[in-house]
Amino acid sequence: MALTQHLYVLEPQPRERVWGGQRLKPQQPPIGEIWCAYGKSRIQNGSAVGRTVDDLTRDLSAAFVGHVVAERFPESFPLLIKLLDCADWLSVQVHPDDEQAARLEGPGYRGKTEAWHFIDAIPGATILAGVRPGTSRNELASAIRSGRILNVSPSIAVHPGETYLLHAGTMHALGPGLLLYEVQQSSDVTYRVYDWDRPASAGRELHIEQAIAVTDPERQAIRTSSPVSRDTPSAVAVGCSYFVLDVLNIGDIAMVSDTDGSTFHVLTVTSGAVDVQRGGEAIRLERFGTAVVAGTAGDYQIRAVDSPAAVLRARVPGR
Repeated sequence: MALTQHLYVLEPQPRERVWGGQRLKPQQPPIGEIWCAYGKSRIQNGSAVGRTVDDLTRDLSAAFVGHVVAERFPESFPLLIKLLDCADWLSVQVHPDDEQAARLEGPGYRGKTEAWHFIDAIPGATILAGVRPGTSRNELASAIRSGRILNVSPSIAVHPGETYLLHAGTMHALGPGLLLYEVQQSSDVTYRVYDWDRPASAGRELHIEQAIAVTDPERQAIRTSSPVSRDTPSAVAVGCSYFVLDVLNIGDIAMVSDTDGSTFHVLTVTSGAVDVQRGGEAIRLERFGTAVVAGTAGDYQIRAVDSPAAVLRARVPGR
């Protein structure tokens, strides 16, 4: 099917979180996350306004998501992209892989491999990731059941511009002082192990036995890239079988990109503002704005508005 629209601005969806800060959207209760792009994101422009990304994925198939994505993920949009503002520790948690999610949650559930790109980090900011080397499965299970998971969780100092890949099965937690972009499989199956002794509340229960079943003590967070210099026009920050994330630094000259008919591109602005053009179409994205470029768009251009801009571009790799 031929499309008359190829650039789709997405409605940001803020989420209140007990650990949230004031950098994404100042308010009380605090906003911890903005869900930038996923199946239920609504289109804000053009002839598709008001429709969801999953609507277009279902109705337009390869014309919207690209032929590679349509073949691999025919049922729904395969990525979930968020911005997170962490003023306090997030729960220590773990996610299943695809097979485990289907077995523990039911048919149709996906696992979650994810990546974190740190937009900002206060000096000394840390994450917890993985399990201390030498910890056996029995020792890990005992630590999870007894609430002593911090005894076997290594702390890692992180810095702005770094990117980490966390395969399903990796125990992890984000610490205070972090502003980051997260790209992941389109799944929100989360097993909480420890929540820093916060009062129990609806939606924040612990999942002890599920966490024991899916945590791999050999899994560690993988730093996939050093901070990307602003002098570097583009660089791959992380790549895996589910997604690729590129860091784009847009200067005075427009950057030309190409979907090649194979995959959509999701663009999220992390600093400055940009104009995106494809043929006679044009959209503007301010900081933290997100848009989907359709898989059949082919060539398109990204141009900074007034000053240099930084953009993160997520896509699905070919097999």
